[in-house]
Amino acid sequence: MAGGHVVDAGKVKNYEGGVTLFVIFACVLGASGGLIFGYDIGISGGVTSMDIFLKRFFPTVYHKETSRKADDSAYCKFDSQLLQLFTSSLYLAALVASFCASVVTRALGRKVSMFIGGLTFLAGSILNGFAQNIAMLIIGRVFLGIGVGFCNQSVPVYLSEMAPPKLRGALNIGFQMATTIGILAANLINYGTAKMQGHLGWRLSLGLAAIPAALVTLGGIVLPDSPNSLIDRGQQQEARRILQKIRGTENVDEEFQDLIEASEESKKVDNAWKNITLPKNRPQLIFSILIPSFQQLTGINVIMFYAPVLFKTLGFGDEASLMSAVISGSVNVLATVVSIVFVDRVGRRALFLEGGIQMLICQILIAVFIGKTYGVSGQGQFSKPMADFVLFLICAYVAAFAWSWGPLGWLVPSEIFPLETRSAGQAMTVMFNMTFTFIIAQCFLTMLCTMKFGLFLFFSSFVVIMTTVIYFFLPETKGVPIEEMYAVWKAHWFWGRYIPDEALGSYATKNVELSSEKAA
Repeated sequence: MAGGHVVDAGKVKNYEGGVTLFVIFACVLGASGGLIFGYDIGISGGVTSMDIFLKRFFPTVYHKETSRKADDSAYCKFDSQLLQLFTSSLYLAALVASFCASVVTRALGRKVSMFIGGLTFLAGSILNGFAQNIAMLIIGRVFLGIGVGFCNQSVPVYLSEMAPPKLRGALNIGFQMATTIGILAANLINYGTAKMQGHLGWRLSLGLAAIPAALVTLGGIVLPDSPNSLIDRGQQQEARRILQKIRGTENVDEEFQDLIEASEESKKVDNAWKNITLPKNRPQLIFSILIPSFQQLTGINVIMFYAPVLFKTLGFGDEASLMSAVISGSVNVLATVVSIVFVDRVGRRALFLEGGIQMLICQILIAVFIGKTYGVSGQGQFSKPMADFVLFLICAYVAAFAWSWGPLGWLVPSEIFPLETRSAGQAMTVMFNMTFTFIIAQCFLTMLCTMKFGLFLFFSSFVVIMTTVIYFFLPETKGVPIEEMYAVWKAHWFWGRYIPDEALGSYATKNVELSSEKAA
């Protein structure tokens, strides 16, 4: 690790038990919470590129988009604060909901939070599918946002707590995998419904969000809560039973005892929000802010939210723009599989760093080719070979994000906090993720109109910053039991000064040896 101490992975304890079908089932169904997040990301850009939807709800944008005036700039055809509010209102609601979700997730359990998320998303999908005016659309989006806020709060924590340490990365990334599948499904549905006559097409696109919502609601009913949450709420006998079931062995004494000790430590904390600001929790707090913020400042949602709109702006036809979104969505799914395969082998840092470098190269090249074709005036048209090459660059950029900052942006924050601050820490992650998601969703089309091709260079500058931060300041966490994570920060060359020895606790120090040598 560059400039830092490392935890000797060979000395980290290995609990008995293995990977059971039950834990796979629980994690797959739990990860379906990502479907609602992904479906919304994919669906909103598709319906806002449909002329019949624009004509009904955003007539000003429709007339601008269909205008054939010679001096019209391709960059500014979709610039509308109201249109951007249609997309961004969901993320503002998710931001507010994350605070309530934090309390519910800790007090009532992870599965209750998932159930609330699925139910409110279901209500939002029904409202949007039957929307008669812009107010009904926005209210529906607010309900969708509440659902996203609750699920994004509870699902990553649930997956990290259920998974065995050696496969925590792969199983946690199931959340991001479900998100990418949701995006792809939405793109495919948009491609099909765009060909329908009348208003049925966009209504189906928005209303079919009820399917993933029902799946998440079902998960909130049938899934067991995590052993960590059960112990924290005083249900030790049930927690032991669930732990034995998910580990496939009766001998879970060592892990169970560690969870109890972690819970006892957490109960010494009266206020998780106050505790999270203590020096010993400073590294985790900082990364719970930086990682989700940087995840959005990669510019990924320029592609994911507005892919059809962006492709249409760049000269792709109506059908071609939707198909291009399907292609980039397919790449997103396949590249997430790469992360699942390698995250527990090569580690979090390697994927973060490689993904950052690849995204940077792609963004610079995209800016160069768009600038060369459209210039500052926005007058121009891609040739077919040039359009195909830009699509290739966008797909390479999406792939890099999908095996690095996409899944790791949720995995790392969910695994680095001790139990007493885990819900508050995840709330911070969701809050900053939704804050920057809202800002970008509300401002992107205006930024594209103002900054033109330079918008891609703007986001690339953040990719440079965040990749540098990861290289110097993020320790490797692969394979480390979630209750021993303090030892990782204690061993780091920079963060170790903030972690007092007593913060490690007995459950975090057993069988863990810290190397005193600095890695090259």
